[in-house]
Order: sequence, then C-alpha cells, then structure tokens
Amino acid sequence: YQYHSLNYDTILFLVILYALGHNRLMEIKTGVKLSDFSNYKTGGESDYFIVVKSADDIRQALLFAKEKNLKFFILAGGTNVLFPDDGFRGLVIKIGIDDFKIDGTKITAGAGVLVSDLVKTSIDNELTGLDWAGGLPGTVGGGVRGNAGCFGGEMKDSVAEVTALTPEGILKKFSNPDCGFGYRHSYFKTDKLIITEIVLDLKKELPREKLIELVRDHINYRNERQPLDYPNCGSVFKNVPTQNAPEWVREKIKDVIKKDLFPVIPTAALVHEAGLNGYAIGGAKVSEKHPNFIINFNNAKSKDISDLISFVKKEIKSKFSVDLEIEVEIVK
Repeated sequence: YQYHSLNYDTILFLVILYALGHNRLMEIKTGVKLSDFSNYKTGGESDYFIVVKSADDIRQALLFAKEKNLKFFILAGGTNVLFPDDGFRGLVIKIGIDDFKIDGTKITAGAGVLVSDLVKTSIDNELTGLDWAGGLPGTVGGGVRGNAGCFGGEMKDSVAEVTALTPEGILKKFSNPDCGFGYRHSYFKTDKLIITEIVLDLKKELPREKLIELVRDHINYRNERQPLDYPNCGSVFKNVPTQNAPEWVREKIKDVIKKDLFPVIPTAALVHEAGLNGYAIGGAKVSEKHPNFIINFNNAKSKDISDLISFVKKEIKSKFSVDLEIEVEIVK
C-alpha cells in the first residue's frame, strides 16, 4: 500500500532488486569535481556521483535517479567527454566494471576495463586483433559504443557479443550484427542502453614479439604526431567521407585522401588548409602538431573549448562547404 504512488517502472526496479537480494549499499558522493574525470581536465562539480561495479549497481543507481527525478549521465573513461563549467545537475554514473577473463581466443571484459589492459593481455596470450589499439585511451565499453578505430582496425572487427542494460533494468545480449556498427558509431549511441560486458573474439596469428613490435609502432606514431603533452580528448571531429565534400575540395587535397571504411578526407587537412593551426580562444587552442586536436594549453574553461569547436566547424563550413561531425561528447 505504501508504494501505491509509484509508477510501473519504479515498482519493476524494486522487484528486480528484491529478487536479486542485492542489499549492498553503494557510496553516492556529492560535489565531485568532473575535471578529474575528463581528459580535457575541465568541468564543474556533479550534484551526485557514483561508481558502479555490476549491472545490479547500475539498477540501483538508475532507481536513485528515478526516485529523485534526476537526469543521469553514463561515464566511461572520460577520454572523449567535455563537461560544462557549471557542473552537472544530476547523477553521473561511472562504469567501474573492470574484471575480465580469457577462454581460448575469447576475452570477456567488463565495460570499465581499460583498452590498454586488454591490449597487454592480448599480447601476453599471443592473441591478434587488438594491436591496432596500441596507445588508445579509454575503456572497452566506451570504445565499443563509439566503434573506436585507427591504423586500419576497429572495435567491430573483434566484438562477438555485447551485454547491455535497458532503461527498464533488463540485461540484453547483442551479437555483432545487432550492434549496428558504423563509422565511429554503434546502436548503443542511439538507444538508451548501458553496456556492461563485451566478448572479444581474437585470433592466433602472430607471435608475441611481432605483436609487441606492432603495438610499439602505433604508440610511437601517436607520440610523434599527437599533442599528448597537453590535456585533450583526441580527434575533435570525424574525418569527412569524400562524397560529403564538393568536387573542388576533393581535387584540392586529393593527395591526403585516405581509405577508412571508405575514402575519407582527414579533417586535420581541412583545418590546416583553413589556416586554423594554433588558433586559440581563451586557454583552448587548435594544435599545431595535429590540427584535429583541440588542446587545453593554458587552464582552459570548457566554454573555451566548446566555443573553439563551434568556431572551427563554422570556418570549415564557410571555406569548404563541409559540415564537420563532432566526435567529442559535449555534456549539457
């Protein structure tokens, strides 16, 4: 009787939690500095913040948000996120499911496992398929959600199965085709699903020494060509499919067009041609080393970075009639 005012979804959450016998109290923090959880090192405080270690924890966190009528944000590694300067008025749920196991050529990993740890584990077990991710920051859950890729490889190439939690608190499994993988995209970006676990199916193709060499080469490439000395969130914009650029633009920079899933114009080349290298707003600057990176070079505010993103986008549209698509997730 005391729950007569609760709606169906809330009652369903309560029933699930009761059935699971999950009575561990989670620590919900207040006033957490979000700058500590973003590679840009900017952002204010979150009203509420929690680290979840299981699907059951996520259910409890969602129930907490529902009961307090809070919006929530799911945080993976923070490598591609820009938080607002005035913080987040709601609950940030940090995915901390970081256990994994190996069975033959398959690795089953919690969504919070660092990609770097999986790369190391794959090398130690002479498993091929993640060498392209050498030096890639972030978690495997975030990588799968955005179908991270570089050096000719992508997450989708190794994903066998993904487990995700629906807004109703139900776990669902998705095969590789169910994930809707595309260029820096997956089905999990468009639906309110929270990835909890990933099964990667790798191969036995190369010896450990060769895998170490490949990974080292990729890490060295990043160190040489990316502005890693400053806080940044990697490539700000997706590369541009050649079909989305006017013919005169394709002709002007034909020498730098490269093949990804399809022919693309590197956004860094467009930014360079627009003369935006080194352009700054406040403490944020377009990197001279890699023009598709925006760096926090001098105690930037999130607004400096977002204003610079908007400026670059506007300039590229004006000069080349190309609409850039943002990779960085700007939290509202």
